[in-house]
Amino acid sequence: MRILGVDPGSNRTGYGCIETDGSRHRVVTCGVLAPAARAAFPEKLLAIRDGLASLIARHRPDVVAIEDLFYARNARSALKLGHVRGVVMLTASEAGLPVSEFSPAEVKRAVVGYGRAEKPQVRQMVMLLLGLAEPPSPLDVSDALAVAVCHAHVSGSAAVRQAAAAAEGERSAGAGTAAGAGGEARSWRRYRPGPPS
Repeated sequence: MRILGVDPGSNRTGYGCIETDGSRHRVVTCGVLAPAARAAFPEKLLAIRDGLASLIARHRPDVVAIEDLFYARNARSALKLGHVRGVVMLTASEAGLPVSEFSPAEVKRAVVGYGRAEKPQVRQMVMLLLGLAEPPSPLDVSDALAVAVCHAHVSGSAAVRQAAAAAEGERSAGAGTAAGAGGEARSWRRYRPGPPS
């Protein structure tokens, strides 16, 4: 199963697409959609929409998972973030994909095991779960990957394995089977944070 996680933002929208069989996950692609800083807000929304549509067409996820709105510095920021979330959901719906929403606390609990974890802790756990040698940067990317991992954990391993088997069959019939990231299944239950730096 392929999950596209999105961390919406008007200046930088993080994205992370993972492939999972319910226990092991690997990164397909990740990065940020960063419209021109001086662009008008409607132009930024269009750039995010076009970038996301291109990602969906190229990587063909089965579902889009998005972080829910929970906090903004002020009402204006909240409204802008709401517009970006709307564009993300509309783009996913146009592609015929289901959309799942998760609060930041849900994402942190699923990935770290603690709903008030700090962003660097989330990034460290994302690296461990996805077998990444380098930390995803900026934090928008690790947040998006965390949303995708959260969906994989919350959606239920049986359902994920069924969808993964179906998606794998379709892909192997076309472009061939992609090799997964080797190694054992990783779990936050076995994670022990290192000493604070």
